[in-house]
Amino acid sequence: MAGDPWLAKYDSTWRLAQDIAENIHERNRQQRTGGNPSKFNVMIRSSLQRLQEQINQLKDSLLRNLSTRQITQLEADSHQNMLDDLLTRERQLQTSFKKDGTEPEVMRTSLISTDLKTDLTNPWLMEEPEETRGLNFSEIKHQQQMIIQEQDAGLDALVTVIARQKQMGRDIGNELDEQNEIIDDLTHLVDKTDSRIQNETRRVKLVDKKSTSWGMLVVIVLLLVAIVVVAVWPKG
Repeated sequence: MAGDPWLAKYDSTWRLAQDIAENIHERNRQQRTGGNPSKFNVMIRSSLQRLQEQINQLKDSLLRNLSTRQITQLEADSHQNMLDDLLTRERQLQTSFKKDGTEPEVMRTSLISTDLKTDLTNPWLMEEPEETRGLNFSEIKHQQQMIIQEQDAGLDALVTVIARQKQMGRDIGNELDEQNEIIDDLTHLVDKTDSRIQNETRRVKLVDKKSTSWGMLVVIVLLLVAIVVVAVWPKG
């Protein structure tokens, strides 16, 4: 991420905002001391316009990078947070520029000094966490890069776990398919065996029926022979 063009553009835009804050402070000082603030107003107005243009370019670049998948969603969210902070600063600069500069050094202490122990509230640091307070832009950027790297490492670990679970699911699915095939084979074998048993049962019944018929026929023949023998047997 060290060579990210978007971050380089953001860095230059940030510095432009700081320069505008310095110029507004100098304009206000000129107004309070009876100097000539006109040239500062012209320069500040031009710088504010350039700041808006660069912020719009950062917006377009961020959307383009995200739509073309040049950055991850996590990186896009981080860039969007940085861009929102820059937009807040741009609105504060616009508000300060429109003032007449007769108020005390509020803008100066708000935009530059973070160590003054006064009752003035720094509007740029109202929501800044303790972890980044007092750090310059390069240090904040490095800290954000470290956080993103840790988050990327966590996402990589999560992806690994999900991939492992996915593979386990596939293995279980394959095992179930094999078990279903075995069950289908057993069902087919049972059906064939049942069919054979039914066929053999019918054959046994048929043979039993035939055996009974032959037995009766033999008995009848024997009775006929006995009758004939008794009939032709000479009487005493």
